[in-house]
Amino acid sequence: MDWILYFVDLIRHLDVHLNDLVGTMGPWFYLAMFAIIFCETGLVVTPFLPGDSLLFTLGAMCMSINSELNLPAMGLTLLVAAVLGDAVNYSLGYWTGPRVFKSEKSFLLNKDHLLKAQGFYEKYGKKMIILARFVPIIRTFAPFVAGIGKMNYPTFLAFNVVGAIAWVGLCMGAGVQFGQIPWVKKNFEVVILGVIFISVLPLVYEFVLSRYSAQKKTTLDSKDHTPVNSKTQSKAG
Repeated sequence: MDWILYFVDLIRHLDVHLNDLVGTMGPWFYLAMFAIIFCETGLVVTPFLPGDSLLFTLGAMCMSINSELNLPAMGLTLLVAAVLGDAVNYSLGYWTGPRVFKSEKSFLLNKDHLLKAQGFYEKYGKKMIILARFVPIIRTFAPFVAGIGKMNYPTFLAFNVVGAIAWVGLCMGAGVQFGQIPWVKKNFEVVILGVIFISVLPLVYEFVLSRYSAQKKTTLDSKDHTPVNSKTQSKAG
């Protein structure tokens, strides 16, 4: 339970925790951020790590007065991490396939997350590699699904690089552009929660849509299986 509370506090006060780490770790901070983005995009067991919110926060931190972070160096670090993460994830999907996903109840290897990513792939095709960058959880599973589907690797690599540039550039760019606005600095927690909320909106939409479709299908199936005798009796009555 304690680790859940710590994780919530970490997300809420991401800028404060990161500033503390910069002072403590020095240049090693870049490696730590590389590891987080690499794991968030490259390992299907870590879809819960911060992505969009972290990029936004780092963009804002790089532009802060007296910041020890270098914007080009941080941007390049995170870009390489995002590209390599997807590449590793693709390889894992290519060589292991869906065998590791055996349970819908598993927290780390949730089969339901894999099925959602597969549905995303079927809907958007190769563009999924770019679009999924902006959808939490799906972002982590998309390259794995591409590997399972044996997507042509040069094609995957091209979409991977373009998607990484767009994701890192837009999220960090938003932090650079808006992070120093006085209202944003004063209400940074609200802004981060807003970034997270906007990020998960596509997932919420897909969830509501799938529930509605499933309910509609169940209703139609129940009508189709209504016994003929009961229909006849109701008319006769």
